Amino acid sequence: MLFVKYLLLSAGIGMFVIAAAILSFDTYLFIAYRRRLAYPEGSVPTPEPSVRWRIPVALVMLAWAPLLISAAIVIVPAGMGGIRVSQTRGTLAGTLYPGVHFVVPLVERVELFNTRDQLFTTGITEDSLVTGAVKGEPLHVQAKEGLTLGLAITVRYQLDPKRLDYVEANLPQPLEKEIVPPVVATTWRELVPNYTVCEVFSAKREEVRQRAAELIRKRLAVDGIVVKEVMLRDIDLPQEYAKGLESLLLKEQENDRMGVETEIHVKQVKVAEADAEAQKVQEVKQAEGQAAVRVLQAKGESDAMQYLLPLKEKQIQQSKLEAEARKESTVKNAEAAGEAKLIDSKAEMERRKLLAQAEAERIRLTASADAERMTSESAILKQNPLLINKIVAERLSDKLQIMMVPADGKFFFTNDVLRGMSGANHVSQSEDAADSESK
Repeated sequence: MLFVKYLLLSAGIGMFVIAAAILSFDTYLFIAYRRRLAYPEGSVPTPEPSVRWRIPVALVMLAWAPLLISAAIVIVPAGMGGIRVSQTRGTLAGTLYPGVHFVVPLVERVELFNTRDQLFTTGITEDSLVTGAVKGEPLHVQAKEGLTLGLAITVRYQLDPKRLDYVEANLPQPLEKEIVPPVVATTWRELVPNYTVCEVFSAKREEVRQRAAELIRKRLAVDGIVVKEVMLRDIDLPQEYAKGLESLLLKEQENDRMGVETEIHVKQVKVAEADAEAQKVQEVKQAEGQAAVRVLQAKGESDAMQYLLPLKEKQIQQSKLEAEARKESTVKNAEAAGEAKLIDSKAEMERRKLLAQAEAERIRLTASADAERMTSESAILKQNPLLINKIVAERLSDKLQIMMVPADGKFFFTNDVLRGMSGANHVSQSEDAADSESK
């Protein structure tokens, strides 16, 4: 918006400049033409130039539009507050805070006020001490005794942004010169005469400052000024009072120093006495402790001799008992080892006996099972004689093809083979039966 304002302002001024340039140029041409008419020798006749009045007048009339628009745009900077003042209605209510605002051009104007914290200072400041320049005089007030004091005071205040319209309409300007200094000075000059110089300087200094701050705050708040802090930085005492106070302070300091030294000497004497007493007590305690230690050592040696011999006897008896216990344990271990070997031999005999019985029982059961098997096989073969041929053929080779033929005597080779096989089977069965019976 600030760019738009300055752009409009530049456009209006540019139109005025262009209009003036056109009029100046046309006027120059007209004057040059008149000069040529006055001295016609050797000049070339030219038409009479005319002054262009319409274009400059139009530009001037048109230039007022951007100028009025730019005048209607008001920008309140940061830390400031604005109040609209009308030519017809006076001060208008409401504060214009930092930002862009619009007013009626040529009718209203904006008065700006600083809303930041401001300082009113009397006396020499720290900045002036650094730079060497004296800034301001101290505020002279009279104390209760009638002595004049110089006060270095700093008041930090701020204008209330909500009451700027009241400030503009009712208070003289500028406030930092017309309102704040008289109010501050009057307050201190009314308050300080109620106290003595000593009270203002040291005893009740903070009380005086707080009361002055409350009064200044109340009085300036009525005028829309917010007081944030009142500082009493320094007090300039009268020369005679300062000299007397300085001598009094020196005497008090001397008295305090002597009192402190006396107390230090007394404490040193007490410390020396306490050290001597402590040393004495320590030596007595050390002697008593050494005697007690010697008595305890002698008593301990005597008691040790009384208990040493029975202890040695008990150790000897314990050694004897341990030797007898080892002997008895050795004998018992030998007896236990013999009994263990005897038990092992008996167990081995029993084990072998049981194994023999188990082997005999196994052989008997195997023979019985073989006999039953052979009996059942012989019964099956008697019922089916052709199974013999099949069994023989299978045992001869696993690659032979088995063919069953009738046993009517026509195939003599097969009959002979079968008869031989059956005879061999009977012989083997009889031998197996004889072996089983012998077992």
